Amino acid sequence: MNEILWIGFALLDLSLVLVVYNFFGKTGLFGLIVFNLILCNIQVLKTIELFGMTTTLGNILYASVFLSTDLLSEFHGKKEAQKAVFLGFMILVMAVIYMQLALMFKPSVDDFVQPHLEVIFGFLPRLALGSLCAYLISQLHDVYVFHKLKEKFGDRHLWLRNNASTLLSQLLDSAVFCFVALWGVFPFEVWLEIFFTTYLFKVIVAVMDTPFIYLARRIRCRA
Repeated sequence: MNEILWIGFALLDLSLVLVVYNFFGKTGLFGLIVFNLILCNIQVLKTIELFGMTTTLGNILYASVFLSTDLLSEFHGKKEAQKAVFLGFMILVMAVIYMQLALMFKPSVDDFVQPHLEVIFGFLPRLALGSLCAYLISQLHDVYVFHKLKEKFGDRHLWLRNNASTLLSQLLDSAVFCFVALWGVFPFEVWLEIFFTTYLFKVIVAVMDTPFIYLARRIRCRA
């Protein structure tokens, strides 16, 4: 059941990236990147079983952030893609700070939400740092590799620059996050399994997004 739901969720999210882009253009992609970043950092707290392996739920939304930055890179240029990366980073930092401040307020005697907010938003500083570092480094790397390949091949081989930039950057993202946030927390064998499964499911979504970037090009050509 989880596997079918996960695949359906991935297809839905990738489809909605195109819907948002079709109606709102690059502004929609900026908003979508921020939206997905905030939600995926909440969903990542939930672990699920997929194909006999344990993984986190936030991988789908995070992988589609790479599709959004690739769309910005392809159709609007490197500077717009970098601007979206820095916007996402700034909003993520603000969200962490604001929610930490919200948790400092003493709740009323009738309040029942505080314990739940503490569970969801009471991130350990190390986890927050790992997430922020991994996002900024991997996204800037994604934009860099995407444009290096575009300089080399021009408009040809869209599938190559989409997949190569994303797969390399996702590997970098998983490595940075797992090292900063989780190194030394688990035995090495467990740490390695978390790193592998985290990257594996990001790879699956990254490969799935290839037809969607071609659809986006057709949509843009018709506009």
